[in-house]
Amino acid sequence: MAFATRQFVRAASSSSAAAAATAAAKKLIVKHVTVIGGGLMGAGIAQVAAASGHTVVLVDQSDEILKKSTKGIEESLKRVTKKKFADKPEAGADFIEKTLKNLTTSTDAVSVVHSTDLVIEAIVENQEIKNELFKRLDKFAPEHTIFTSNTSSLQITQLANSTTRQDRFGGLHFFNPVPVMKLVEV
Repeated sequence: MAFATRQFVRAASSSSAAAAATAAAKKLIVKHVTVIGGGLMGAGIAQVAAASGHTVVLVDQSDEILKKSTKGIEESLKRVTKKKFADKPEAGADFIEKTLKNLTTSTDAVSVVHSTDLVIEAIVENQEIKNELFKRLDKFAPEHTIFTSNTSSLQITQLANSTTRQDRFGGLHFFNPVPVMKLVEV
C-alpha cells in the first residue's frame, strides 16, 4: 500500500535529478494507517493493512465495538492461515502474531491522527457525519496525511471539500470481504 501524490508524480516527471524524485517518494511512503470504523469493512481494511506490514490503529466509538472487531480480525486471520500456510503451521502462527502486533485500537481519532500517513474512513454512509469527522481530523492530522473514504454512494469531492487537503483526499472503496477480495476501487 505505497501511495504517491501528484507532487511526487510532478517531481519524477520533471527535469530534476532522480535522487530528488527518490527523496520525494520516501516522504510519501505510507507506514502508519488509521482506519476509522470498526465494523465489517473497517475491521477487514485494518486486517489487510496490518498483514501487509503497516502500523494500524483501528478507531471506533467504544471499547466494546473494538473488542468485537479485534476478535473478528483474529478469527479471520486463522481462516487465512489455514489456507495460506496449510503446510507450515508455525509460519501461520507467526503471520498471525506479526499481524496482530501491527494493530492497535483507540476510541479517540483525534489523538491518533497526529502521527498517521493515511486515514481510511469506513463509518456510516451519512454525508453530514463523514463531513464532520473529516473536518475535525483535518485540524489535527499532519499536512502530508492522505484522507480517504470507503464510501460507495457519496461523492468524494463533497467529502474532500470539508477539509483543506483536496489534493490529498481520495476514495478507496474496498469490496467485502476485504481479506478475500483483492479488488479496490481508487
